[in-house]
Amino acid sequence: MFDSAERSSPPAAAVRQSDPRLLVAVLAGDWTGDAPLPPVDRLCADLQATADARIRFEAEGVLGWDSRFVTWVLRFAETLEERGVDVDYRGLPAGVKSLIDLAGKVPERRGAHQDIDAKGVLTRIGEATYDFLDQSRRLMTFIGEVSVAFSRLFTGRARLRRSDLFLFVQETGAEALPIVGLISVLVGMILAFIGSLQLAMFGAQIYVANLVGIGMVREMGAMMAAIIMAGRTGASFSAQLGTMQVNEEIDAFRTLGIPPVEFLVLPRIIALTLMMPLLCIYADLIGIAGGLLVGVTLFDISFFQYLEQTRSAIDLADVAVGVVKSLVFGLLVAVAGCMHGIQCGRSAAAVGRAVTSAVVMSIVAVVVADAVMTLITNALGI
Repeated sequence: MFDSAERSSPPAAAVRQSDPRLLVAVLAGDWTGDAPLPPVDRLCADLQATADARIRFEAEGVLGWDSRFVTWVLRFAETLEERGVDVDYRGLPAGVKSLIDLAGKVPERRGAHQDIDAKGVLTRIGEATYDFLDQSRRLMTFIGEVSVAFSRLFTGRARLRRSDLFLFVQETGAEALPIVGLISVLVGMILAFIGSLQLAMFGAQIYVANLVGIGMVREMGAMMAAIIMAGRTGASFSAQLGTMQVNEEIDAFRTLGIPPVEFLVLPRIIALTLMMPLLCIYADLIGIAGGLLVGVTLFDISFFQYLEQTRSAIDLADVAVGVVKSLVFGLLVAVAGCMHGIQCGRSAAAVGRAVTSAVVMSIVAVVVADAVMTLITNALGI
């Protein structure tokens, strides 16, 4: 046993060189704990060893050691071997020699060290272009498969179950009402509050009904419902189909001669596309109710005044624009979710990437489609 004074001795290392071909590394002190270790680079910098030199260890002065000591010895030996010095481990403690022998016998796992090559600008541009073209090809292929499935549906030859369709109608319709209603009423209240603050400066608070009504019916109702369904249902579709791909269930459908697009994708697309207009109208009504609540309680607008102003501001063309947009949004969200799910890889990480890609693609597609349709309706004067 060593006393506390001996145990407090810091780790030390020195190289004695009496002969250019024979080096002796003298190690001493306590090599446990958090004490700083002797720098290997500085220890090897002043060595004047020939290429055929040999080094041995003298470790009688080592009071204690742990894995840090073994790591230091290996790094020190590796530095010397790079300079052509032969390393003799026999002077080390028996336990250290055993660990070093074991480390030398176990081969390094392939790919443990990966060389990262710096890619040039042209290389990155080329890879991005290739990825874009590959994604476009996969999208066109999937759209073609869906089109063929719809053509078989219209001719009565599609292979799908009505029970699945009704299940997806329930999931995308009735079960989505609470979250769509919550977001829509909050959006309506926000529009009413912000609009009323500005209109109050001109004494025109009553026109907040026009703002909320037209905003919800033409834009916000369909848009917010689509974004909610992209994060809720589009992600669900992608995760379901991706998990089936991992479990090789989709391959089983193909083996049995059942087209996966008809049996799995078609009911999901039909259900979400049919339910989106209903969710849009529901979101419109709830959003208008939220604006009514703010207008009546905060800005002294009577209940019947608000309803009459809303009725006079909205016509069927406005409602039709919102409903048509919701149809397109529902189709886009369903196609994005199903495409990334059915084209998913065969790992848990691939399912996660598919869900993320489906949500991102759905939201981007909805925003772009909304901008395009807004420009079209404006050009047509609708």
